[in-house]
Amino acid sequence: MENPVLTPDNEQEKKEILKHYRHLLRVVKPRLNSEEDRRLLRKAFELSLNAHKNMRRKSGDPYILHPLAVATITVEEMGLGVTSVICALLHDTVEDTEVSLDEIRKDFGDSVAKIVDGLTKISEVFDLKSSQQAENFRKLIFSLTDDMRVILIKIADRLHNMRTLEHMPRNKQLKIASETSFLYAPLAHRLGFYAIKSELEDLTMKYTETDIYRLIANKLNESKRERAKYINEFIKPIEERIAKEKDLKFRIFGRPKSINSIWNKMKNQGVEFEQVYDLFAIRVILDSPHEREKADCWKVYSIITDFFRPNPRRLRDWISNPKANGYEALHTTVMGPGGRWVEVQIRSDRMDEIAEKGYAAHFKYKEGTTDTALDEWLMKMREIIKNPDSNTLDFIDDFRLNLFSQEIYIFTPKGQLKRLPAGSTALDFAFDVHTDIGLSCIGAKVNHKLVPLSHKLNNGDQVEIITSKKQKPNEDWLNYVVSGKAKSKIKSALKEDQKMLAAEGKEILERRFKALKVNSSSALLNDLAAYFKLDSVMDFYGSVATKKIDTKTLTREMFDGDKLIVVKEPEKKEQQQKEENFEEAVRNTLNKNAELLIFGDNKEKLDYKFAPCCNPIPGDDVFGFITINEGIKIHKTNCPNATQLMSNYGYRIIKTRWTKQHEIAFLTELKISGIDDIGVMNKITNIISSDMKINMRSISLDTKDGIFEGTITLFVHDTAQLDVLINRLKSIEGLLSISRQ
Repeated sequence: MENPVLTPDNEQEKKEILKHYRHLLRVVKPRLNSEEDRRLLRKAFELSLNAHKNMRRKSGDPYILHPLAVATITVEEMGLGVTSVICALLHDTVEDTEVSLDEIRKDFGDSVAKIVDGLTKISEVFDLKSSQQAENFRKLIFSLTDDMRVILIKIADRLHNMRTLEHMPRNKQLKIASETSFLYAPLAHRLGFYAIKSELEDLTMKYTETDIYRLIANKLNESKRERAKYINEFIKPIEERIAKEKDLKFRIFGRPKSINSIWNKMKNQGVEFEQVYDLFAIRVILDSPHEREKADCWKVYSIITDFFRPNPRRLRDWISNPKANGYEALHTTVMGPGGRWVEVQIRSDRMDEIAEKGYAAHFKYKEGTTDTALDEWLMKMREIIKNPDSNTLDFIDDFRLNLFSQEIYIFTPKGQLKRLPAGSTALDFAFDVHTDIGLSCIGAKVNHKLVPLSHKLNNGDQVEIITSKKQKPNEDWLNYVVSGKAKSKIKSALKEDQKMLAAEGKEILERRFKALKVNSSSALLNDLAAYFKLDSVMDFYGSVATKKIDTKTLTREMFDGDKLIVVKEPEKKEQQQKEENFEEAVRNTLNKNAELLIFGDNKEKLDYKFAPCCNPIPGDDVFGFITINEGIKIHKTNCPNATQLMSNYGYRIIKTRWTKQHEIAFLTELKISGIDDIGVMNKITNIISSDMKINMRSISLDTKDGIFEGTITLFVHDTAQLDVLINRLKSIEGLLSISRQ
């Protein structure tokens, strides 16, 4: 293919663009099936190049490098085809340039136009009760019912944006990183793109927990040589033994764990980096024909366990029961040299391609097979998506329930296997079998024993559902279920009941109006709902139907024609007014002792409070969040609530930075554990009170089996003082762990 015509003035930029374009051509070449494919690919590149010719990214690079990078990711890292590459090249043209969807349809056909349309962001402004990001997520998820390539290209787009996030301002970094953690990484995980999911999580951590990210990255780099030596020592005898099996073709290597997964282990196990032993996994990839894959994987497992003793609790057979995203492999953890636990993953080339390239590879191998776990999951997602009654944020929550959940395997009375999220109940299982069975479920038999709807299921349970035609869902059911499908169907059924009640209430009310000779109107009904302190006319009708409101209390004296004489201002209108003016409302909560500068668009100093969910102190990486009723709240960027706030309400995030001050003390909490030995607690309190002159508010300890655990609440000036204290305490013999809550 000859070189395209390039328009940038800078010769160096022309060379750079051409280099990226040629790389794209090299990786997509095996998927070019005709001359027409080549022509359309070049046409898409030239259209995108021309449309973005006057645009630059925050880095200063020509904008065209972004669609080129996204297109390369779709083919090189996701294994998608030519249509996806063309759409990736065009994905920002309709949104950001003068190019119209009709032009794309005319030049590239309906399929490309449909995908590009799905990729075009929502541009209109939504009311403040909702969230523009959430609406974008909803549109993105809707593409599951249409063309999966929309989501895959969107994930590729997000991956490249995360790789170049250093050029964005801090508040944008936090917003984009939180959106990524909130939805894009879980989507990549569920669609089987493990490498992309891990990179998205690591890049999110790089911007939300920068210090910890750098610490782990540096320690991984420092221990690289020692790790390689250990991996070679572990692999050598296994490699020699498998090589003797003439019918087994294989490759074996060590793979480092992601920074995010290492950090999760440190947090969950309460240990330092040096105490995390499974920093890597050993992977054995077999070149086996499809009919021999399972037998060959178990053969290698047998060989490995001849050398190293396995942990019986850590065997995972995802070959017999693949994960919902199609992932297949044997995982085991064995005791390696030097008394270290080592994770080993065994899979075939086909399984490995599905693990690395997820969805695309799954469908490549699907021909001639029955429906797989990924197909089942997609069907469940489509059921949730088609529910017309859910509001946007409820919809997103229901959808996310199905993304990152661990799975359990449950059997029907006839032995059919069902996959459900861990923590699922008998009621979840009923809805998974069929919506009608769920709605009429009154109980279940688990392993032939009668249990209630709320009974939590365990791996391998056999479940029989008991139904009754008289059964109806109620609000409590929402507390019994964890699966998105069950929650969505219950909410939908409850709303249907509300509609029927409202229709009944409306009839009763109209008869009363007729008796009073009052003309009904929407304004009158809204006034009546407000008078009875109800949120909506629908709730008012429902209260009339259930006799919570007796229509006999409505008398002729209350009305003037079709108007209510005594009207209370609807609380909803007051709330709406607050929402419309929330930026002005936050200035009413002055915290004079604060020493944090908060910069908005006008660089003015605003008023704020510290969020109790994470208790930030000076030196923490923080952001400001504008609330409706409580002014600006300051959260740590790694606060448990930060991801949801920044991903759903990014437009309310305010940039923040600390000023230098040492006069004010901030309350914080340390979690400690150690050996219950004489003098340990005395040493701890001496360092805190005597040596460092830090005031303690409280200390709470509990001792069991020679180990004490507890919390110390104290006042510090900033993170620097807290870090010095923690390092001093770590030097105490007998203290096992110490961390900030």
